[in-house]
Amino acid sequence: MRDFYQKVFGWRPEPVEMGGYTDYTMLMPDNGHPAAGVCHARGVNATIPPAWLIYITVADLDQCLKDCLELGGEVIVGPIGAPGRGRRVIIRAPAGAEWALWENAA
Repeated sequence: MRDFYQKVFGWRPEPVEMGGYTDYTMLMPDNGHPAAGVCHARGVNATIPPAWLIYITVADLDQCLKDCLELGGEVIVGPIGAPGRGRRVIIRAPAGAEWALWENAA
């Protein structure tokens, strides 16, 4: 899929080592900012079905996760750290929608 998105959108892949395999952050061609990620269904992502997964950036991942669980949400994957980048957790809201919470590294 990396090559597909690279050709369709002009995104530039940046490898992300996942401990035995490589996923990719896809960077915008004009400014190099992250636009998307391409992840294999392996390792920590093995249970996530193929889908576009939105990431919502939060200031305090631990507090947001606590609030999510108290309000009936559940953890699907994580929390997982990406060294030098930040941490994420994939959650499911009570209504069934899934998304990731992301906290940038300090």
